[in-house]
Amino acid sequence: MTTMHFEGIYTPVVTPFNDDFSINVDCLTEIIEHLIEAGVHGIVLAGTTGEYYAQTTEERIQMMTFCHSLIKDRLPLIIGTGAIRTEDSIEFALAAKAAGADALLIATPPYAYPTSHEIALHALAIDRAANLPVMLYNYPGRMCVNMDEETLDLLHKNPNFCAIKESSGDINRLHMLALDYPHIQLACGMDDQALEFFAWGARSWVCAGSNFAPEAHIALYQACVVDGDFDKGRRLMSAMMPLMHVLEQGGQFIQCIKHGLALRGFDAGPPRKPLQALNEDDKYRLKQVILTMNKTIEIITEGNTDA
Repeated sequence: MTTMHFEGIYTPVVTPFNDDFSINVDCLTEIIEHLIEAGVHGIVLAGTTGEYYAQTTEERIQMMTFCHSLIKDRLPLIIGTGAIRTEDSIEFALAAKAAGADALLIATPPYAYPTSHEIALHALAIDRAANLPVMLYNYPGRMCVNMDEETLDLLHKNPNFCAIKESSGDINRLHMLALDYPHIQLACGMDDQALEFFAWGARSWVCAGSNFAPEAHIALYQACVVDGDFDKGRRLMSAMMPLMHVLEQGGQFIQCIKHGLALRGFDAGPPRKPLQALNEDDKYRLKQVILTMNKTIEIITEGNTDA
């Protein structure tokens, strides 16, 4: 049994594709180096943002080996095991361990609609096979089920299950996790509630927007978690909310993340089908929101309290 302390900004890195939808390894290298240089605290591979569901088993395993060889020991690498079948998740977990992963990201199996007990058995089977630190991933908006109290009660005594990325958007679940399961580290997985997560003791944030705006996300973490300056945190959060609204409300989350990278000079390519790239109007809207956010955050971080 092992545990791990999650602290800081963890970027669920995109998978860049060429025009023929093959993986663009050169661009992936550039993006990861850009994230490390910017100061993020960890990389998450095979998260939703990485389009793992649109990749073959061989591609996913190759990505694990490549990313670990690139990152080496510079940052923690968390690797997702997402799959409908428990057997497939176990295969990905074993491959992640063989590749050198520091921790696993275990989500509820999509589409199958498992019960609370079945979710726990799924996670425990993966843990028995790999025996690595685990960040649980609760995302009912995509998976249709919650890791509720029954699930957590079956898992929390195992120290490997040391954190949970909470992406339900339900503020009551945030309170429940903070109050009833304080030994499971809270990781923010709902970007527009980052301030609330930090106020309730979360010390990590798994945020897709940090692919292209690591500075803004790190600034909010620094203000709230490191400095305890929630007045500054509120101003930073206010500056970031228009971006979060664009990302979460348009149904084009991954496309926006990839175009955000394009605006910084990283051609992450199109999403894999069935998704389609942004149209020109959406690209323009995203660009303007990012420009405004960056200007406002620059003013705040330089010490202008009127921003």
